[in-house]
Amino acid sequence: MRNEKLIHALGNCINHCNYCADACLDEDNVKMMVTCIRTDRVCAEVCSTLSQVLATSYSDVQGLVDYCKKICEACAEECSKHEHQHCQDCAEACRKCAEACAAYAA
Repeated sequence: MRNEKLIHALGNCINHCNYCADACLDEDNVKMMVTCIRTDRVCAEVCSTLSQVLATSYSDVQGLVDYCKKICEACAEECSKHEHQHCQDCAEACRKCAEACAAYAA
């Protein structure tokens, strides 16, 4: 199944983004984490939507794959600015998801 690798990367990214957003709320300086939390939430939603669409036989998905790649890259960039382990782990999951989106397009 062509979508299997991407669906796996999306699921991993969703999990990391949701965990990161929640963990950010426990940080001492939550105001510093606002952009990270927002980006995590949007990234998880976009990845979830793409995953659900890929589970169908609908074929016109390239625009959504491209947008998902862009959001994952933005989330990886934001999370990598923070030293917290949950942010670093999330950045890595987002980078891998962006790579899977790029590979899908190839």
